[in-house]
Amino acid sequence: MLEQPIQVIGGGLAGTEAAWQIAQAGVPVILHEMRPQRLSPAHHTEHLAELVCSNSFGAQATDRASGLLHEELRQLGSIVISKADEHSVPAGGALAVDRAVFSRDLTETLASHPLIELRRDEVTQIPTEGIVVLTTGPLTSPALTEDLQRFTGMEYMSFFDAASPIVVGESIDYEIAFLASRYDRGEAAYLNCPMNREQYLHFWQTLCQAEQAELKDFERETAKFFEACLPIEEMAKRGEDTMRYGPLKPVGLFDARLGDFREPENKAKRPYAVVQLRQEDKAGQLWNMVGFQTNLRWGEQKRVFQLIPGLENAEFVRMGVMHRNTFINSPELLHTTLQFKQRSTLLAAGQLVGTEGYTAATAGGWLAGTNAARVALGLEPVTLPVTTMMGALFDFISSASPKHFQPMPPNFGILPELPKRIRNKQERYGQYRDRAFVDLASWRTQRLQNSDRVSVAS
Repeated sequence: MLEQPIQVIGGGLAGTEAAWQIAQAGVPVILHEMRPQRLSPAHHTEHLAELVCSNSFGAQATDRASGLLHEELRQLGSIVISKADEHSVPAGGALAVDRAVFSRDLTETLASHPLIELRRDEVTQIPTEGIVVLTTGPLTSPALTEDLQRFTGMEYMSFFDAASPIVVGESIDYEIAFLASRYDRGEAAYLNCPMNREQYLHFWQTLCQAEQAELKDFERETAKFFEACLPIEEMAKRGEDTMRYGPLKPVGLFDARLGDFREPENKAKRPYAVVQLRQEDKAGQLWNMVGFQTNLRWGEQKRVFQLIPGLENAEFVRMGVMHRNTFINSPELLHTTLQFKQRSTLLAAGQLVGTEGYTAATAGGWLAGTNAARVALGLEPVTLPVTTMMGALFDFISSASPKHFQPMPPNFGILPELPKRIRNKQERYGQYRDRAFVDLASWRTQRLQNSDRVSVAS
């Protein structure tokens, strides 16, 4: 019997997954979550695995990076992806969830596990004894951040992340907004608010002039925007057409009421720009403004976003917010197993280690939890094949250039090249997927089931 349980600090996606994998391995675990005793700038509930930005885990198709990662996690028994599948809502080709039901179910599931103790407390220092998994995420509390900085002896890097507003469905004008998915892929699960050129230019000019929330001095000096989550007002300031080539691109969206825009006689009806809203809950009562992460003042958000056709009377249940994210320099600090080089009984996962996105955080939780349990049981920690999306992601964050390290989302660019070059992108991604599944199946047989190896990490 272990002398003491493994401690997981942080109840986000990574911490939830890590605690579950530890318990499923037969090892007791204490999961520390500071909410509701101490709230973060972005969370709204006390539930585990709360999704603070979008409710989407990304594309489901396995020839997409996020979809491949979903499937790898399914094959590895991820509790987070299992619950995401169970509580999914229509989102075209994406895996999106009813976020309230999803996080509540995960909280109840973990709290009822006989080997998991859920403690509602703030951990201000890294425990010096026993096995510990840090999954405190990009909003790590100041006290623990200072202790982690002392432990590593390194400065942190930070960037700004932002969340999009959520609109009440009943307040949307369905005489203007139309339901469609881009290029008719999957279910028609997006509401689309079309703009003509005059409407778009007025919206763009107003957005560029809108007042932003003031940043603190230290944030202004040390932080930078992460390109994959750029605030909409920052995007607008980069040029008149930047949004039209980004989240407001009008291509591939057809309003059946007006006829197919692809037909020559209907080309004049094609919108100049389109704002998309993604279904937030199963009932379709809430809609998330896709790509509208923002740091505008709340009053400004309402004023500016109600200029969008179809949203003139929009009611917002959540305004967009922006917060500072923190991550460690993982290439300097972590092994591919997600163990700290300075201390093999200390592991980390989630956005804290520089992976980007919900699914990547879940994957890190799986690996850190699995390896924490194996260390506790005297077994060798595992790494995944670099030909899988999980393996490639954790190989990247542990081996990238420390000088230029930035958060990395799942993508096919980090996978080893195929033996033969394939020019067609879809075919190439399909080959990456097929290779990943073959290698993952082989790895599971050879490594996870070979549980008699004694750990050499110390």
